[in-house]
Amino acid sequence: MIMKIEPLGLLVTFGILLICSGLYYRTPIPIQPMKAIGSAAITQAAAITPGMVWGAGIFTGIFWLAMGLTGTLDIISRMVTKPVVRGIVLGLGLSFIMEGIKMMKSDFIVAVIALAITFMLLAGRRIPAMFVLIIFGLIAALVRNPELFKELSGIHFDFQLPHFVLGQITWTDFVKGTLILGIPQAPLTLGNAVIAITAENNRLFPERPVTEKKIAVSQGILNLISPLFGGIPMCHGAGGMAGHVRFGARTGGALIIVGVFLLITGLCFSSSVLLIFKIFPLSVLGVILFFAGLELAASARDVGREKSDYYTLLATAGFAIWNMGAGFIAGIIIQELFKRKVFKV
Repeated sequence: MIMKIEPLGLLVTFGILLICSGLYYRTPIPIQPMKAIGSAAITQAAAITPGMVWGAGIFTGIFWLAMGLTGTLDIISRMVTKPVVRGIVLGLGLSFIMEGIKMMKSDFIVAVIALAITFMLLAGRRIPAMFVLIIFGLIAALVRNPELFKELSGIHFDFQLPHFVLGQITWTDFVKGTLILGIPQAPLTLGNAVIAITAENNRLFPERPVTEKKIAVSQGILNLISPLFGGIPMCHGAGGMAGHVRFGARTGGALIIVGVFLLITGLCFSSSVLLIFKIFPLSVLGVILFFAGLELAASARDVGREKSDYYTLLATAGFAIWNMGAGFIAGIIIQELFKRKVFKV
């Protein structure tokens, strides 16, 4: 357990929200943990309490609900041009590719085999590549470490329901969670989980469009629900959609399948969940992340005909690799400088 957050509440809320997202949007608009909050919570685990994480989630829910319902987000989204949006997507894709390669280094041989399998299956599109990768990953883990067979015998059925944790969140938790976790996450969420996900969904599924307002309100609602039952702050990320689409998802059905799996795992096997996830090889996860990055990066096209559009695209992407929020802000500034002819290329 990270920060003493029980897998029970985390998995159950995660699963339910995935199912709801699949049913509501009918496209692979994902639910995923917030990157900045998750990273800070892991790297500063000694200083971050569960109450602070839940408090950050409640702040995040209130913030995005307000941004969507007051129309503030509509004003911001009108300021964003296509080169900035595509730059954010490109930066996110490249960061996924680099992180995927790092993860593949943990077991180079398994990664190479997984890459070959994925390329062949994606070319044919008859057999679901993700399903085959999961099976291959489990087999590879057991072959590499036969001791896992003994550990798997420790998995047991243990039905539990999540608890309502609002009473465990103090005012201090809420304030610290907001300042340390929630506010630093906001620019990243704006760039990746509002602007970029809206653009990606509408590009891939023009018959089922969404708006920035709808996405923001949705994130507000899910973050007012998840922390109350022991879950963590969640968002709709463009990277998650890229992963689903790259491996064949075209409807919300993929989210429902994953959601049902997480829900059953949380309700029935939460005490064994760390063991369940331990057996899956990091290198195979790296392959999945690598292909999700390729899908995202490849979509960064049709930005315009002017040279300044490509400058804005690449500059935004460069900053976005480092920090999504910084990429968004840098892109806005650069496009305005070109628009006012402060820069000429």
